[in-house]
Amino acid sequence: MAASDTETAQQQIDEIEALSSIYGEDWCVVDEDEKIYCIKINDCLDQPKWTLCLQVILPPGYPAAEPPIYQLNAPWLRGQAYTELANSLEEIYIQNLGESILYLWVEKIREVLIEKAQSSGPEPDIKKTSEEVDEDDGDDFVLDCQPIHEDPVKMLNYITSGSQEDEELPPIHHGNPITDRRSTFQAHLAPVVTPRQVKRVLEKLYENKKIASATHNIYAYRIYCEDKQTFLQDCEDDGETAAGGRLLHLMQILNVHNVLVVVSRWYGGILLGPDRFKHINNCARNVLVEYNYVPSVEESSKQAGKSKKTRKDNKKRTEH
Repeated sequence: MAASDTETAQQQIDEIEALSSIYGEDWCVVDEDEKIYCIKINDCLDQPKWTLCLQVILPPGYPAAEPPIYQLNAPWLRGQAYTELANSLEEIYIQNLGESILYLWVEKIREVLIEKAQSSGPEPDIKKTSEEVDEDDGDDFVLDCQPIHEDPVKMLNYITSGSQEDEELPPIHHGNPITDRRSTFQAHLAPVVTPRQVKRVLEKLYENKKIASATHNIYAYRIYCEDKQTFLQDCEDDGETAAGGRLLHLMQILNVHNVLVVVSRWYGGILLGPDRFKHINNCARNVLVEYNYVPSVEESSKQAGKSKKTRKDNKKRTEH
């Protein structure tokens, strides 16, 4: 490695250590190997109204020769507001070529949020939108799930009102992540038998700063009601259009009972198109197989072989 490369790498290490120290729990490492980080920024109020997640990828040439790759994630940030903030960050980079600029970016964003909080303008629109929109997304997988644009935990309150003291927090399992073009997907699974347990699991997951900072946390659950012999089921896109419906559709096809699956996606700055739905469903299916909610491909093949052999033997007996 050339001396300049060594120096650049050390500058990155020093900057990351400093930012981690300054921002504490608001700073999050998404992927150390890919050098993907994010920080949650707010307007400094006791109960923040304006918040934003800055996600950055540090290329090998940063800060000496390349700018950070960044993504601004906030449900209210789009259109002109996004363009203006992005222009401000890029102007800071140009004014400080060759220097570490992440701290300057964070504080510029915080300044904008404070100005918004102090103005008499409207409250932030919390409706989330996906970074990716495909022409063929449509409503093909709406099923029983309608997009929920509120806080998904709050949306369960109408079902789960009342005491939760008798509701035990189920065990939560985490699947292996899938990374494609710097986007990372990871599934989380919990056995659930009541909507209150769904709410408790979601709250527990969102206590994890890495999960809470994900661009999308898509989920679906199915609870079998034996007395009515029906399913209580629902899903949430969390801004990734139609993803919740697709996930629920997968769970219906697999006929899984009494389980909640959450898939977190950390957007890496490169559009994946329809591949993102493939990764979401693959993550979900893998964790369902791992925890024995559905048989593996090998087990399914063996079972199919046994069934075929049984039918053949029965046919022979009938012929004799």
